[in-house]
Amino acid sequence: MSTLRLRKTTKEKSSPDAVDAKRFAATVSYDGGGFSGSQLQPNARTVQQELESAVEGLFGTRYRVAMAGRTDSGVHAVGQVAAFDALTRLDQATVGRALNALLPEDVSVRDVREVPSDFDPRRWARRRRYRYTVLNSRVRLPLWRRVAWHVEASLDIAAMQRLAEALLGRQDFLACSGPLEPGRSSERTVIEAGWRQEGCLLVFDIEADAFLPHMVRRIVGASVSVGRGSATVEEITGLLRRKAVGTIGPTAPAHGLCLEHVIYDEGYLP
Repeated sequence: MSTLRLRKTTKEKSSPDAVDAKRFAATVSYDGGGFSGSQLQPNARTVQQELESAVEGLFGTRYRVAMAGRTDSGVHAVGQVAAFDALTRLDQATVGRALNALLPEDVSVRDVREVPSDFDPRRWARRRRYRYTVLNSRVRLPLWRRVAWHVEASLDIAAMQRLAEALLGRQDFLACSGPLEPGRSSERTVIEAGWRQEGCLLVFDIEADAFLPHMVRRIVGASVSVGRGSATVEEITGLLRRKAVGTIGPTAPAHGLCLEHVIYDEGYLP
């Protein structure tokens, strides 16, 4: 891996004070309940804002932090990936410890690594994995209120699993998406999708090459409708084939969703 050596003038080529420009990547975890999403927004608290403030506090310069993916307001992460440049002599372990000392309690970083100077956490990502948690019980459990959607009705998990299996492979998921920019493809490859029960919790894991806006939450909302018996697997897959934007749903609440993992073939392999 090469780094770019930056100096103030050509006269400083042999100066011992010359500092390397390094690029760092880190796995980021956050409780999304206190954020208006991951990306910078005017007059709103975001994950990117907190990361950039911590980086500025550490290095004394404002550096832009790039992120692997956008998460909506209220969505959590344990495996978001962020990257930034810095002029520093600090090693990766020291940078990680220092950032965690500066970040608020609802954000942390781990696996901080030096990466190639052209590493792009979004474009270099090959797969992403999300988890959605449903609390399926007659009464609410307050300890789960921030991270699980409480659904009281009895659910047919076998039917929900059949719908999950129908999502596998390369398909057009426009029906599961919010509005898209003109020219943006709505085809995605789902590598894995499935429900499992853990006591009173129903956990949905889905891995794909990329995701559309609200895609996972719309799939979960439709899955719960199938589980309740208010929709069939055939009805939902029929909507998928019609490819009309936003027709699959309803959109499940944001707080049950978590970005679990971003997977790379190169550049950042924690």
